[in-house]
Amino acid sequence: MLPGVNRVYAHEGKDYHLQAEDLGLEQACFEARVYDGGTVLWHKRISYADLVAQKLPKLEQDEAVRSLMEKTLHTVQAAIAKGKLAG
Repeated sequence: MLPGVNRVYAHEGKDYHLQAEDLGLEQACFEARVYDGGTVLWHKRISYADLVAQKLPKLEQDEAVRSLMEKTLHTVQAAIAKGKLAG
């Protein structure tokens, strides 16, 4: 299980907390969430079963999952900037 990815994104006077939390190899997915003042605005589970199926060495697999988490949060941040996720 990887440590989570957290960041704060300030947009139009609000601080959004973006989080990605690995749910472990058994589930082969992570959950991405957006919070506004403790309220969950959006969440989604993202599978990485395809990465597990590649049977990469552990370090490479961890890096690939971490990259997917980062890319997901970047996409979520862009959605907030475009007004698609407003609190």
